Amino acid sequence: MQQSESFSVREWILWPAIISLAITLLRLIGELLEWPEPFFSRQAGGGFSPLGIVWLVPLLGIYWSWKLCRIGHGPPSPGKSLGILALILVGSILVFSLINVFLGFLTIASILVSLPATLLIIWLATKPWPQLGRLLLAYGVAARIPVAVVMLFAIFGNWGTHYDVPPPGDFPYTSPLAKWIVIGLLPQMTSWIAFTCIFGGIFGSITAFFARSSPRVAAEQA
Repeated sequence: MQQSESFSVREWILWPAIISLAITLLRLIGELLEWPEPFFSRQAGGGFSPLGIVWLVPLLGIYWSWKLCRIGHGPPSPGKSLGILALILVGSILVFSLINVFLGFLTIASILVSLPATLLIIWLATKPWPQLGRLLLAYGVAARIPVAVVMLFAIFGNWGTHYDVPPPGDFPYTSPLAKWIVIGLLPQMTSWIAFTCIFGGIFGSITAFFARSSPRVAAEQA
């Protein structure tokens, strides 16, 4: 058996981060120029536009999983990894549902409770498969920082894009800075990174089942 090769997190996330930045800028330009929906939806949350970096998460989970398995950095147990991440996902939905019910949606109290809870979820989601978890965490940070910066300018400039539109309903934060912190900075640097680690890990763990049984992967590790 050949020894497992090392890998560089920085090198592996470089091109995905560049592609994510390009998509973010293209999306911003298209919305400012009012290009047609659904690709350039200006609704809050993006209106499930097909042109979004969120769709890269499962693809990267699959891609990185296959590459890691090929060089001997697969998960100790794909089934265990998948099961733990599924439990984290279900637990996260339950926790944040309870926070919204008892503390309200986007209240100061709910934000203060949600922040450490989300950071804990991110930490837990990187543990079942540490190598993939490190890649997803690093990519999540690299991909979401530019979005947070774009949202800062969009909110202060009131550009009318999905980057500066608050969620539907009564939105209690009127100052641009407070609005950016609540719908820009905190979600991008916590919730969306948690999403990246959880769903990228789930798709990666599923892929590991097939990678381990692949004759090509087995031959490369021999």
